[in-house]
Amino acid sequence: MTDKSILVKYWQTLYPETPVTRLEEFLSGLTHGDASNDEQDWYKDATLYALYVDLFNTNFDGLIDKLDYLQDLGITCLWLLPILDSPMRDAGFDIKNYDRIRPDLLGMSESASKEEQALAFKGFLKAAHNHHIKVIFDVAINHTSDQNPWFIESQKTTPNQYSDYYIWRDQPDKYLEARLLFKGIEDSNWEKSGDRTYFHRFFSFQPDLNYRNPEVLLAMTSNLLYWQEMGADGFRADAIPYLWKEDHTSCENLDNTHVIVKFFRAVLDYVKPGTLLLAEACQQPREVVKYLGNSDECHVAYHFPLMPMMFKAIAMQNGTPIKHTLSREVTPEINEENQWMTFLRVHDELSLELVYVSEEDRHYIHSRYCHDPKWDFRLGEGISARLSELMQRNPDKIALSYSLMLTLTGTPVVYYGDEFGKLNDETYYNEQIRLTGKDDTRFLVRGRIDWDQLEADLSDENNFHFRVFELIFGMLNSRKKQKAFGRGETQFVDIQNHEGHDCPGVLAYYRTYHQEQLLIINNLSDKLVKLKNPIPEKDMAILFPKGMRVEDPDNQIVLEPYGFVWFLVLE
Repeated sequence: MTDKSILVKYWQTLYPETPVTRLEEFLSGLTHGDASNDEQDWYKDATLYALYVDLFNTNFDGLIDKLDYLQDLGITCLWLLPILDSPMRDAGFDIKNYDRIRPDLLGMSESASKEEQALAFKGFLKAAHNHHIKVIFDVAINHTSDQNPWFIESQKTTPNQYSDYYIWRDQPDKYLEARLLFKGIEDSNWEKSGDRTYFHRFFSFQPDLNYRNPEVLLAMTSNLLYWQEMGADGFRADAIPYLWKEDHTSCENLDNTHVIVKFFRAVLDYVKPGTLLLAEACQQPREVVKYLGNSDECHVAYHFPLMPMMFKAIAMQNGTPIKHTLSREVTPEINEENQWMTFLRVHDELSLELVYVSEEDRHYIHSRYCHDPKWDFRLGEGISARLSELMQRNPDKIALSYSLMLTLTGTPVVYYGDEFGKLNDETYYNEQIRLTGKDDTRFLVRGRIDWDQLEADLSDENNFHFRVFELIFGMLNSRKKQKAFGRGETQFVDIQNHEGHDCPGVLAYYRTYHQEQLLIINNLSDKLVKLKNPIPEKDMAILFPKGMRVEDPDNQIVLEPYGFVWFLVLE
């Protein structure tokens, strides 16, 4: 349970010149929540499914219609990609109103009241919770849309309460060391507006908020509290490393950014402990773990470097990149309360930023997975393609990549459509270029699901989408039965072939949690391998096999190219 004194400490760190009475006034309206909830670490056993509501199935009513599908798939938490009111120039990450949902997602007109919206969204949350599915969604906390009322007021030359909500200068003469995040798309972090310029880290129509103004902190906190009270189970804190700016720095990962995150967490815990904060910090693990703090910042953070290393390992047919990335040399130990989140694909590109890959890694992965020049993102810093396209529509390689993601450290994210091998969407890509005026190749990895077509595809056992779905469905439902996948320690083990030689193309590891032990063996190579049973003295139950058989009397494990097997080790 949060003590209010810690909030005072954070306030005084950020705003030593601002009376604490303003904070006390804000806190006076808050009510303590129940800290006895024994499901506060629910995220450790979760399987997330990331989707755009409209692209998935038109609106929230359509999403409700598919809750049975998602529950059967083994999904326990929905990550709703941006749903808040937006002009949709950046897929909803450009927020116009933080306390409203885009009316079309609720099947409502623009004139629908805030109360009508709230009633409809509560109905969706109740339906999801009745299916034992939690709900989190994106909140862009670093920037807004240039159509946000705060920004519209801030643009006015007449001083008003929003004048200092954004970062304005007569000339772009500050924060010049901040790197350009959208290289090849934007040419500056400053944008002209009238006689002044404003600072932005992303698209020019997304002005950065000024957290040096305490009213901005309180306003954003109020937004989070509004949705928490409505029943949301958590938030993905978008673009979290960039909140606080200081001149002559990179404006990333600054100390006061962490104080801001601690403030958000403390207030949410004060009202309702267990409300998830997910850090979207595109950084090296040693920097990312700082956003977990001492279990007083975010609960969960993406393991960004692990994602490209899974692709590299498959391309190399060697597990070394994964072992190195998960070693203590790269990935620090985290507190028991915290969790890594793992993913293969999300709504963004397969990121190859030098923040967490080397120039050699970038070239290697890009050259082996960017099968079409159109997929290039940010001048080689990423690849915009669906998983099925990256794996050249090979169900065996898609399944292998999922075996890695679902069994290595952390809570996994399934990106909508990947469970049946959804392809790049050229139509949606061209449509969004016309809408936004930006050639953002990430639009390729979004797009709508045609449920009628999918139903036909999944009724044909020879169809590519059927083959992928059958494999992913089986893996997801096998995974959810074992606590060790979400909570266990990972120990890599060397496997020898039937002739006693090492097999660098085989990645094997134990996942251990209390008395439960799992053994995972993945054949990353395009060749059949015959392996010695690493623990012949113990019995093992097969949880999920793909291209695997056991040959007697030698008790050899045979894996087809890209085959794998998940074992439960029995006492």
